[in-house]
Amino acid sequence: MSVSVKLPDGSIKEFEKSVSVSDIAESISKGLLKKAVAGSVNGEIVDLSSKVPDKAEVKILTIDDEDGLEVYRHSTAHLMAQALKRLYPDVKLGIGPVIEDGFYYDVDLPVRLTPEDLPKIEDEMNRIVKEDLPIIRKVVTRKEAINIYEQVGDHLKLELINDLPEDEVISIYEQGEFFDLCRGPHLPSTGKIKAFKLLTVAGAYWRGDSNNKMLQRIYGTAWPKKAQLDEHLQFLEEARKRDHRKIGRELKLYMFSEEAPGMPFYLPNGMVIRNQLEELSRELQKKAGYEEVRTPLIMNQRLWEQSGHWEHYRENMYFTDVDDVKFALKPMNCPGHMLIFKNEIRSYRDLPLRWAEFGQVHRHELSGALNGMFRVRTFTQDDAHIFVRPEQIEDEVNSAINLVGRVYSVFGFPYSVELSTRPENSMGSDELWEKAETALKNVLDRSGIQYRINEGDGAFYGPKIDFHIRDALKRSHQCATIQLDFQMPEKFDLSYVGEDNEKHRPVVIHRAIFGSVDRFIGVLIEHYGGAFPLWLAPVQVKVIPISRTFNDYSKDVADQLEKNGIRVELDVRDEKVGYKIREAEIQKIPYMFVIGEKEVKDGTVNVRKRGVKEQETKALDEVIVELKQTINERKLS
Repeated sequence: MSVSVKLPDGSIKEFEKSVSVSDIAESISKGLLKKAVAGSVNGEIVDLSSKVPDKAEVKILTIDDEDGLEVYRHSTAHLMAQALKRLYPDVKLGIGPVIEDGFYYDVDLPVRLTPEDLPKIEDEMNRIVKEDLPIIRKVVTRKEAINIYEQVGDHLKLELINDLPEDEVISIYEQGEFFDLCRGPHLPSTGKIKAFKLLTVAGAYWRGDSNNKMLQRIYGTAWPKKAQLDEHLQFLEEARKRDHRKIGRELKLYMFSEEAPGMPFYLPNGMVIRNQLEELSRELQKKAGYEEVRTPLIMNQRLWEQSGHWEHYRENMYFTDVDDVKFALKPMNCPGHMLIFKNEIRSYRDLPLRWAEFGQVHRHELSGALNGMFRVRTFTQDDAHIFVRPEQIEDEVNSAINLVGRVYSVFGFPYSVELSTRPENSMGSDELWEKAETALKNVLDRSGIQYRINEGDGAFYGPKIDFHIRDALKRSHQCATIQLDFQMPEKFDLSYVGEDNEKHRPVVIHRAIFGSVDRFIGVLIEHYGGAFPLWLAPVQVKVIPISRTFNDYSKDVADQLEKNGIRVELDVRDEKVGYKIREAEIQKIPYMFVIGEKEVKDGTVNVRKRGVKEQETKALDEVIVELKQTINERKLS
């Protein structure tokens, strides 16, 4: 039977008989066949050996394609599993999915693996690569699959098989003596795998359920070329150096305690950074016409039922009883702002109303998900709610976008934008959702901002515009969000008196810029590697006398700096000056003023700027003016 296929360039290829994806690749060019790792047939990713139906749309995938790279990494996970089986025959294999930049495999192993075991596993993986074993897909019945895994006593795979839908096609992939239950697809052979590295071993509950057994999770990374692998490993090393948990401890910014898991304690240095961020936000919000409010940490459960959080969010909330009445710690600030709006009669002339709050919120996170400042159980949200008339929506959303841009420009953050649409677990009518999504799309289209659509990732009460900042290591962090909400004004029966003296329903724009202030601090720590710009640095200048002879003058210098609003530390310890300078460098203090006989005689200071080898001797008044200008303008350097 003849087969006709359509290629990505729109051309049609005709074949006289049944063909596989690899046959089509070879018909295009021998070079493409050599580079091919899988195929896309009518949008489904399949093995090269898969037969292609008539009139199918076919794309040959190489490692340069995102889907092709996923296949490559998935096959590397199987490669690792085979090496484990050879080294530890009693191992039971759980799941081994692809993740960003690599893969992991959860395994049940009677011995505890350590980082020292990973090179041994890698050596075995390299041996299997050299064997260039064909990777073959075999479709089996449910009964056959169960028999296979009962014979080897693998309870993990048996559980996976039993949970598969009745009509699921079950496949097993074989490479040499090794086989694994898997949907696929995979590379044609193990010899196609070129560059990989096993990274860490961690604990993980089977299928993410804390009621299940703790397994061992081995993480790895895989790349088409060794140069790409080396570059990625260098990136990981730099990321480790910048880890906010490590730097936070070293610079004494914050701490965590078992008495309050996942809840940061701010130390004096950390409070300086936090206060500076809030001061920046307050300054720009005031110019943009915002007023600040504050709402209670704990409110009656019926409020959360009314807002919709009870139905859509209660698993993430903390509850308590007060006088036999159920209360909840707020996970968000919005319902409190609805109550403020409802506190008095509002006129159309009052709108827009822009209310901002640095609100402490609490959200229940599983202990295994906690991650320094990036994932905590309590944090401060730089929240704002803008109450508008329908005709004001687009102007106010545009103003909020501009405010986000002004804040991020202070830190030099580039950012990308996405529009997130209605999720499955949402409330409200189709008509209101369509109206809200159209309004946000209109603003983005008119502004000329490039954005992508993120289908189904909106809030349960409305669509949103999310901003993803890119840090110094080019990692993306979602921070700012602007959400349009027709639902909550309905839930709380909010109204304003219109020009016609009739009641009208306002619309609410939810807006955050830092998002979580705490998480944003974690991002900043890693972005700057702890070397904060002068305006943010907890200690801006350290004054270091060469010997105790110069302590009095050094104290006068420190006093002058402090009077001018510059955060200063005076180091008069009986330590060698080289030791004190080195310690200040480790603490990443932006400026050191070193004081000796010449400085005392001339009324100057010897200025050492962080990261600059050259030293300058300047009059104190002159350098104070320069520092104040740099601080007041919030310069990056």
